Amino acid sequence: MADVPGPTVLASDYFQSYSVVGLLALVGVLFVAVAFGAGRLLRPVVPTPEKLLTYECGVDPVGEGWAHTQVRYYVYAFLYVIFAVDSIFLFPWATVFAAPGYGATTLVEMFIFLGFLAVGLLYAWKKGVLEWA
Repeated sequence: MADVPGPTVLASDYFQSYSVVGLLALVGVLFVAVAFGAGRLLRPVVPTPEKLLTYECGVDPVGEGWAHTQVRYYVYAFLYVIFAVDSIFLFPWATVFAAPGYGATTLVEMFIFLGFLAVGLLYAWKKGVLEWA
């Protein structure tokens, strides 16, 4: 019992580990600040009228600033994300389904999950969202 360290020794070790993390964070912030500062000092600054123009994806800004965007692209991307998430959930389900004692419960849960997805897909199909016209 004589070799038990006191509370000040434990607190000192505790804060010492956090000081290493703080020092590492400070070195990281300094590294980024020095890199940005060096870039600012070393870059050429030659403003021309062409450089001061608004630039949007390689197209010169002419005409109005309003453009019509097709919503169907976002709908297809959203449906892809939904089914990608579904496939991500299917793999852990398959591994749990193979474990003894979980078969019937996980099978019912997965059919409920797939049912919700099927209802959403049916709704999108009935609304005509999946037609590319």
